[in-house]
Amino acid sequence: MFALMNDSALAVAAFALGAGMAQAESIRLGTEGAYAPFNSVSQSGELNGFDIDIGNAICAEMEVTCEWSTHEWGGIIPALTSGKFDVLIASMAITEARMEEVAFSDPYYFNTMRFAALEELGLEDATPETLDGMILGTQAGGVASKVLNQYFPNNEIKLYPKLGEAFLDMESGRLDLVLESKFALADWMADGVDCCEFVGKDFLLDGTIGAGMAFRKDETALRDRVNTALATIIENGTYDEIREKYFDFDIRSKPIAVSELFTK
Repeated sequence: MFALMNDSALAVAAFALGAGMAQAESIRLGTEGAYAPFNSVSQSGELNGFDIDIGNAICAEMEVTCEWSTHEWGGIIPALTSGKFDVLIASMAITEARMEEVAFSDPYYFNTMRFAALEELGLEDATPETLDGMILGTQAGGVASKVLNQYFPNNEIKLYPKLGEAFLDMESGRLDLVLESKFALADWMADGVDCCEFVGKDFLLDGTIGAGMAFRKDETALRDRVNTALATIIENGTYDEIREKYFDFDIRSKPIAVSELFTK
């Protein structure tokens, strides 16, 4: 009887261990699904984009199954901290305010800013000195507008309710240069636009750390595993294979800070 009970106990323990192992083979990943080309939902309901491919590559390296879900951006951190998923992969900028709520992975790319200029201007550099007298534009309320107002006070600056309106003015020659995220500019110019070209250097706002994957603060072991997997796919070339599907330029090297590039 005692041996039988031991066997039963062993069976229960084995079942529990098996269930635990099965559970450990899946990781729940959360994203927004509305920020192409990083994360979006196709008409057929399939998640795709750079974030999704990187997440799947990390899961493959960790030998676990990805379980994806989408969430509204405004509530995406509360969804993570309340346990609706385990890892947030949604191109979230690492900031001091957010680090008070969640923990972040190592940066997996940098959303740099850059100028695009009319090709006919023949510009190579883009500084307050070289752009003196030119008309600069961007979307109102964004970080690019703050950069223009702070570092280019002697230029005429046009701010637009929508970034697409600034692009239209560039294409029609009513703007000389537009300042925005390099990703947004590259996506615009890749869509058959032949008026404009990148000029000057990539830069970041002061204190910018990059985009990271977010975790609940107590998930230190999971964060360490993801960081290890991220480093591995960078080293073995998988990261660049994915990056080249979306961008024909480096997105991982940290560029210069805006305060070092421009003088007030």
